Amino acid sequence: MPRRTHLIALGAASVLAACSERTGPTPEQQTGTAVESRLVASGSPAVLHAARERLARRLALALADPAFRAQMKRQLDRSPIREHKLHLQRFLTKSNRQAMRDVARLNREPEATLDVDVRGTAALEFYLPVPEHRRAWKGDANVLVATAHEDREAPVAFTTAGQRLILDPARPPSVPVLAVVPVETDFGDGPAGEYLQGWNTGGGSSTPPAGIYMTLAHFTETYEGWLKGSPEFEVHMLGQAGGSDSLTSYACAGEHAGGYQVFDQNGLDWSGNVLLMSQVQINNYKATHPSQNMRIFIVEDDDTSCQIKTDVNRFGNLVKAVEAAYPRLTGGRDSTSSTLQRWWKRANSLQKIIKAVASVIVTNDELVGNAVESAVVGVSYPGANWIVKGENNKTTGWINLIMR
Repeated sequence: MPRRTHLIALGAASVLAACSERTGPTPEQQTGTAVESRLVASGSPAVLHAARERLARRLALALADPAFRAQMKRQLDRSPIREHKLHLQRFLTKSNRQAMRDVARLNREPEATLDVDVRGTAALEFYLPVPEHRRAWKGDANVLVATAHEDREAPVAFTTAGQRLILDPARPPSVPVLAVVPVETDFGDGPAGEYLQGWNTGGGSSTPPAGIYMTLAHFTETYEGWLKGSPEFEVHMLGQAGGSDSLTSYACAGEHAGGYQVFDQNGLDWSGNVLLMSQVQINNYKATHPSQNMRIFIVEDDDTSCQIKTDVNRFGNLVKAVEAAYPRLTGGRDSTSSTLQRWWKRANSLQKIIKAVASVIVTNDELVGNAVESAVVGVSYPGANWIVKGENNKTTGWINLIMR
């Protein structure tokens, strides 16, 4: 073949290859995507963990591009969510999937391949969980993208060059870290997946309702690894589920509970006024369960707000240990003293098994413990009248309860 003809043929082949890359995945890539899609849909923890790592690596590689990095920095800075969080799937798919196309292009892969992991894994959020990192990162390439499968597990991180690193689970590195973790935040359901504009931080009538209130809380640890940012403590009022020997949550106070039951504890200590259960709710429970009392139980929520997701056996063992130490006095009920002052006092609570769901997709909630009145425990702390007892009857905190 003459040299000129040979060069023309090579040029034509290059153009055809470029066109093929632009128009979509090859048949081999399509087959691989289909197999990957079926695996992700299977819900296997190992497959879902791998999908999350792939997404973290793709984001890290995309952040090597200055334009993409600047756009992500702007989006993080303008997020009104606490800790400037973004919902990953919404970030990628909003604005006609522009970010999705950018990540696929910068990773030199078909958009369909990326879409498999985006759709197949649990809802994810990403942000800089370490306050010092949020202040330090100016949008440069000196950043890592990390994820972890379980809370306080050693995070897997990626550099913008794609290098895989294992980070210390106890201490964050000096390099800023973007975390890709399961959603813990209520991002709302606004049009086009936009950010939450604000949730109800107080509500109802102008006068708070009568009921049981918490005014102080201290916990001995946050139950949250540094990659997961601030803790999400919730207080649940547990009572008999129907006529069974199981417990279910009748009321919940926490960051996203709504109305007068909102409280946001981001460290070991909190003080304020938060409604745990209204008197109307208490009276309704007593009417349907006249011989049953309630437990006050505290968790550090790992995903779905005001829904306890934990290992049922672990919960049962915790309650049994507390029951063994303080027989028949680990519950509570509203009581009126001889001076007509109302209190939340110790009471018998027989139910020990919780109606909970342990998910393979999201991490389980951390069990902080069962509250027991200080007079029963025989220990008191300034400003508190109930002690929180965790696994093996270990003291994990203390709270103050009043009736209003």
